[in-house]
Amino acid sequence: MTHEEMRSTMAAVEERRSSRRQALLMGGAALAGLALSSRAFAQATVSDNDLLNFALNLEFLEAQYYTLAATGMTLDQAGISTKAGNGGAGGAVTVKANAQVPFTTPLLKSFAAELAVDEQNHVKFLQSQLGSAAVAQPSIDLLNSFNTIFQKALLGSNFDPFANEANFLIGAYIFEDVGVTAYQGALSLLSNKTSLDKAIGIHNVEAYHAAAIRLRILQGTSTMQVATQAISALRATLSGAATNDDVGVGLIGGALSIVDNDDNGMTFARTTSQVLNIVYAGGPAGTGGCFFPQSMNGTIR
Repeated sequence: MTHEEMRSTMAAVEERRSSRRQALLMGGAALAGLALSSRAFAQATVSDNDLLNFALNLEFLEAQYYTLAATGMTLDQAGISTKAGNGGAGGAVTVKANAQVPFTTPLLKSFAAELAVDEQNHVKFLQSQLGSAAVAQPSIDLLNSFNTIFQKALLGSNFDPFANEANFLIGAYIFEDVGVTAYQGALSLLSNKTSLDKAIGIHNVEAYHAAAIRLRILQGTSTMQVATQAISALRATLSGAATNDDVGVGLIGGALSIVDNDDNGMTFARTTSQVLNIVYAGGPAGTGGCFFPQSMNGTIR
């Protein structure tokens, strides 16, 4: 490829990206009726432990989902503690019976198993860092929550993420990108350099997970891609950000979209309040909803 051809290609990519962003903004506006105000939580007042416990809540959610999908077992059944650092019991997991996904693709089955181990390790690492200050797992809903998201995204009233491989990927898509934006938003608030370094490491792995999931969805059906676009539009609306902070997968406004990034080629960052707006699906501050029906545990809830 000549320099001129390369410049032309890059210009075309940038033009497509710009049109993609405009299309996404229009899609988010269509869901404006679902938007809720941001939670009145002053992020500047939180400690490093508050932020690490906030991350631990999210890691419990991801670890439970992938462990159930890969093995049919909850974390406790797999030998991973969900107790608080002071010994307090962890919350229950609401999920269908026999939740193990009937994988037919060996590579995807191995991928799910790797995701499960990574998220389990994130849980164990954060617990070790927090020690007695670690919160217990809150109650987690992996049954009604997905139906709520699909209803709000106007994708139907029933969705079982454990039914098949395609559904598993869409289920993973629903919160993987949220985890990336949560870590990105929290990094600047951490004061301890060691905590910051470790949080960056987890953020990077979550971004790898999200990218792999997005690519598999792109290689899947158009139905899967349309679902991600509706989910991204919903997440952007629920977050309450001033500008669009989510990008779906597939053709959007005539442009191919794979990576979830902003106009500067960077991952989106969300405040803790914006993340709570999404994982609670608009539920009231402090009382929770959707994936965390009784709210998260800790100061940030």
